[in-house]
Amino acid sequence: MMAADQTVHGVPPSLSAKVVGSFAYLTVRDRLPTILTKVIDTIHRNKNKFFEEYGEEGIQAEKQTIGLLSKMRNELQTDKPVIPLTDSLQDAECWNQYLQKHQKLHGDQESVSWFKSPWLYVECYMYRRIHEALWLNPPISDYDVFNEGKTQSFFESQQAVMTICTHLEGVNSNIENLSKNQLFEHFNKLLQVSLWGNKCDLSISAGQDNSQKTSPIDSLVSLQPLILVNDSNTIWSTLISAQTHARSEKTTVRVDIVLDNAGFELVTDLVLADFLVSSGLAHEVHFHGKSIPWFVSDVTAHDFQWTIQQTMAANHKCMSKIGYQWKSHLKDGVWSYHDHPFWTAP
Repeated sequence: MMAADQTVHGVPPSLSAKVVGSFAYLTVRDRLPTILTKVIDTIHRNKNKFFEEYGEEGIQAEKQTIGLLSKMRNELQTDKPVIPLTDSLQDAECWNQYLQKHQKLHGDQESVSWFKSPWLYVECYMYRRIHEALWLNPPISDYDVFNEGKTQSFFESQQAVMTICTHLEGVNSNIENLSKNQLFEHFNKLLQVSLWGNKCDLSISAGQDNSQKTSPIDSLVSLQPLILVNDSNTIWSTLISAQTHARSEKTTVRVDIVLDNAGFELVTDLVLADFLVSSGLAHEVHFHGKSIPWFVSDVTAHDFQWTIQQTMAANHKCMSKIGYQWKSHLKDGVWSYHDHPFWTAP
């Protein structure tokens, strides 16, 4: 824990919007208000839906939620101090304690504001406040304001999803006959596809369409020079030695995947996880998602289940077959999904 303008043990100061022209500044000045405005518009556009489902109560909840979000947007744009959460959710105290620590470090409340505080903290805080605004207004408390964008992103990447599912089906059908080198080649390819799935992040594009339009396999060679750090050889040798150890000790190899974005990126994670269990490199895969809607396109439990359902229901032989395979991985406990407040903490 450190103040934004001091350096401790060689750790550089946190990035904040104090530096005009920096990524942090452009994020707080432009990107966050754009995301908030889209959230307000989405809630307003769904006014009729809320009325159909909940009657007058739904309309009231919509108005009050928009009121709270508009107030936050104003606080953000005028660099007001960050304020405590007022809901009774289990993580509220943790968020408020974190804010108090920051205030103590700076000696006053005014300096913990939208532009002066660490950018990553205020961006996380914005998503938590969006959740608070909805939570305080039943019956629309469970409404995911980012669901439309995530759904659209999945459907707009259909061609790429079909390509990757067809590729996986081809690999799986011949997996028994692959040499160790061939297995490594496929592992490397699918690991890179999973890496580049991150290009479909909707928070970076402030919700603009960012779906995967081209073949994820064909673009790997041209993207290779853009990988900054590559530890895939280490991962491979770790998996191989874990596999050897598991055979002799009769234990299982478990791989954990911390999920990021829904849509195409989630499909690439599922494809990689499928390959890991089909090839015997892992016996079980644990996925970790977010417990609340987060950073526009992050995976929630609903997104995870929905994506598998959509893959099963696809009008495409390989895609549908792979979807059913994923469903049975979950049913058999080979795959499991978890969320924990840790991933959405301050």
